Amino acid sequence: MKDNSQKISDLKSKDINNTEIDTIIIGSGVGGLASAICLSRAGQRVLVLEQHDVPGGWCHSFYLNGYRFTPGVHYVGLLDKGQSTSELYKGLGIANDLAFFRMNTKGYEHCWIGDERFDFPANFEKLCNSLSKRFPKEKKNIVKYLAMVRTVSRQIQLIPKMKGFWDHVTIPFRTKYMGKYALFSLKKVINWYLKDPLLKTILNMQYGDHGLPPGKASFPLHCAVMDHYFDGGFYPMGGGGAIVKAMTNMIKKHGSEVRTGQNVKHILLEGKKKKRAIGVELENGEQIFAKRVISNADPGKTYLDMVGRDNISNKLSKKLDKTKYSCTSLMLFLTIDMDLRKAGLDSGNIWMMSKNEDMDKQFAEMQRIDIEQGDEFAGLFISCTTLKDPISFDGRYHTIEVITYINYQAFEKFKNEDKKRSPEYLQFKKKLTQKFINSLEKVVPGISKHIVHKELGTPITNKYYINSTNGCVYGTEKSLRHIGPFAYKPKSEIENLYLCGASIASHGVAGASYSGVQTAAIILKCRQDDLITTDANLDQDIRIYDAEDPSGYPDWMLRKMEIKKARLTNNIKIFSSNSL
Repeated sequence: MKDNSQKISDLKSKDINNTEIDTIIIGSGVGGLASAICLSRAGQRVLVLEQHDVPGGWCHSFYLNGYRFTPGVHYVGLLDKGQSTSELYKGLGIANDLAFFRMNTKGYEHCWIGDERFDFPANFEKLCNSLSKRFPKEKKNIVKYLAMVRTVSRQIQLIPKMKGFWDHVTIPFRTKYMGKYALFSLKKVINWYLKDPLLKTILNMQYGDHGLPPGKASFPLHCAVMDHYFDGGFYPMGGGGAIVKAMTNMIKKHGSEVRTGQNVKHILLEGKKKKRAIGVELENGEQIFAKRVISNADPGKTYLDMVGRDNISNKLSKKLDKTKYSCTSLMLFLTIDMDLRKAGLDSGNIWMMSKNEDMDKQFAEMQRIDIEQGDEFAGLFISCTTLKDPISFDGRYHTIEVITYINYQAFEKFKNEDKKRSPEYLQFKKKLTQKFINSLEKVVPGISKHIVHKELGTPITNKYYINSTNGCVYGTEKSLRHIGPFAYKPKSEIENLYLCGASIASHGVAGASYSGVQTAAIILKCRQDDLITTDANLDQDIRIYDAEDPSGYPDWMLRKMEIKKARLTNNIKIFSSNSL
């Protein structure tokens, strides 16, 4: 039996013709980048093609007037030593290039439900104790429910680790609770355990991390999300773009390439009865050939737009017609000239509901088509990135990202908007921006007077930059019919065409990355763990600092923060002198 390092060595020893591309990857989301790292490290020549002008998909960062924002990365879990996300980055060989800030351990999530408040502490036992103290009549049920959540999540994690015959024989017993609840919704299961409406709302609040209300959400999936954050949340130093940079640098290190501004129009096929992918055709007509193609785009974009309905089976065509995609979003990006920590904010996220009501009703309210009606949104997610990533703070201007989920149909009338936006579209955005600010005023009174810059990202923005179906944020809808055994598979019915990303294994930064590793493992005919457990990466470690306590920051970080503040002060002085 060969050990993991020997397997990787065997993969590298294959004779690769350097003049030929082994694998083309369409889309540079973290799933595609993870695949590219694994394949290029195994000796393949990989070409990643990205239609946007920067790589990263939802993980990319961008700047507005010099201030950084990241639309799709707001926190990551399981980053402590030995935990799954940490092991993923170590296995990909990028851990030493990453640093994260641990978000407020007393409340990495703040629930604002009408006038009610609750903070999620970054510890399983502390969460049980805090909830039990708040809801003493439900103490026993709280402990039972959260223990079951953790158990189901851990049983899900066992499945990709199955190795030998006895693992597969015993898996039904080792995952019995996951199997027991597999086909039930979050709402149904939590109602079996708990009675208090406010308690259930608090524990369901993280449904925003998968985009489905309790009545539609899969209980096991919600368990996986909650367990991912039981030990708290972490934010990448440098935003999501820092993760992308580490991944693209590793791809280049192994002799492969990431090209931006490359919009793939078609996946090239050959064969009549049995179709086989042989490359891609770009929007400009250029054709690039390869031994195989991986699509990091969602299934609709892959099969209907790039492959074509005529080239797929009736069975797949029917499945695509029945496929639902996750909700889309509105994102307000703000630069604020105000001391937000003094105003009460910290590195924790805020999940805000205007009132304590049934969450399915709240979600239905958020999905209304006439979203311009009313003064406030029913639900918001608020993230202050300069408090999560203190090294990015210049001493004066903070950055905030505020998000709500909506139905794409609210923007259907604007689907043909081009770069030059119509007056009607701009007026619509203005109304929605004001709705955001009205809600934000309740969190930070007076904040509207301190807004330096504001920009609203819409589903049209999502479609333009991310190229996802209807601007969806989580790929396929994370309902029972689109996850687990019912999800789209990494290996397609077309020979040499594979998929990865949020619609395949799982969503989120870690989930999408793991999907890329899984797809690479299928191509390389090895196990997922073979690609992320190697002796060569034992010296890899992620640096983690406390977002709330600078006392442990190294000298280089403190100097960088001081330089950033001094630069702003000097710029203000220069501006003032030039104004005289």
